[in-house]
Amino acid sequence: MSGPRVTPHASSKAAVLDVIRAAGTISRVGLANATGLTGATISTTVRKLIDEGLVVETGHAESTGGKRRVLLRLNESARFAVGVHLDQDRITYALTDLNGSVVARISRLGAAGDQPADVVRRMGREVAALIAGAGVDRDRVLGVGLVAPGRLTAGGGFRVAPPPLRRWQDFPVDDALTGATGLPVVVGNDATAAALGEHWSGGVSDAGTFAALYMGSGIGAGLVVGGLTYTGASGEAGEIGHACLDVDGPLCWCGARGCLEVLAGPAVVVAAARADRALARAIGLAGRGLLHRDSVAADFAAISRAARRGESGAVALLERSGRYLAAAARTLANVMDVAVLVLTGPSFAVAGSLYLPVVQAELDTAFVGRSAHRVEVRLSPSAASASAIGGAAMVLQSELVPLHTGERLPGDLTVPEPPPVAVQVS
Repeated sequence: MSGPRVTPHASSKAAVLDVIRAAGTISRVGLANATGLTGATISTTVRKLIDEGLVVETGHAESTGGKRRVLLRLNESARFAVGVHLDQDRITYALTDLNGSVVARISRLGAAGDQPADVVRRMGREVAALIAGAGVDRDRVLGVGLVAPGRLTAGGGFRVAPPPLRRWQDFPVDDALTGATGLPVVVGNDATAAALGEHWSGGVSDAGTFAALYMGSGIGAGLVVGGLTYTGASGEAGEIGHACLDVDGPLCWCGARGCLEVLAGPAVVVAAARADRALARAIGLAGRGLLHRDSVAADFAAISRAARRGESGAVALLERSGRYLAAAARTLANVMDVAVLVLTGPSFAVAGSLYLPVVQAELDTAFVGRSAHRVEVRLSPSAASASAIGGAAMVLQSELVPLHTGERLPGDLTVPEPPPVAVQVS
């Protein structure tokens, strides 16, 4: 595990709450050691968190010769958050508790082909059904984290959107979803959210710096550096799907040629399978129209199942995709020098077991830093809903443990926080 890292929090409250979350259980003395705050500040802050119901006392630590220390932990059911992953094929919803654990999740029809306003009204109903179905008091839900491929901007729709979501380009989806749900909304990128979800929920608790290679309808990456998501100067970091692997390759929707996404993405795999009539018939793709709702996701899953059965044509298609993806993963690992690479997203949920050995073999033999350390490739256990989980984590982080003053949910009316506090977390 890497050494201590310093995380800038907006307040002593945010710092203490984040350390308790990361530790699981910890004493007041442990909090003082981790944060550098005085004992008096810790006592005052912990009392406020207990009074708000966010933290509870939970037994005692083992005796070290003196008075046994009281342990603290999060009260997981004190607050909840909703994450929504908006995509062309499916819209996925996750309700998480304060610790980032999933309480309930659902998946519904995607957004391609429908008007944004109609989709948002449907999303509002589905968020309400998710909360009610879990038996959660709506007053304990902090907000909604909405994530999507491309780049969403607060109040302004998509800055960059893939072709199936182009009609959303100037649609203020966060404001519309706030109106449909009655809850504040924060927005972000699906790959970055997936990485945050892995970090927040403890899926990559042994790595402060890692990359999440994401494959849904497209391909992207989420980057976590020193425990913090890295999004770059304009929020575009991690667009590995638009890394060029063939300068003379096919034209991508982004305007460049030979991008990873246009060489190896799920839509490319599906198009190649449909073009092979014998293979399409063998795995049940024949007869599907190219505009069939949910067809790319469903057909990619069918190809993956056929490959696991040993269907040679399906195996060949995924191996080709895997080689391109492995080359991009090597570039990502070389640039970031990560020790852990997580495969996540809906497409890896159905085909990750086929891609993982290809990516691992590439990194074992060609990662430039392999003499110093190995890059471990892992498949996320929650790959199908990782982005929605990360969307909920965005809400929890922005409302409860903001990393700098002003990083809070829209409409927050709390008094200004004290100056930032630098926290040392082991």
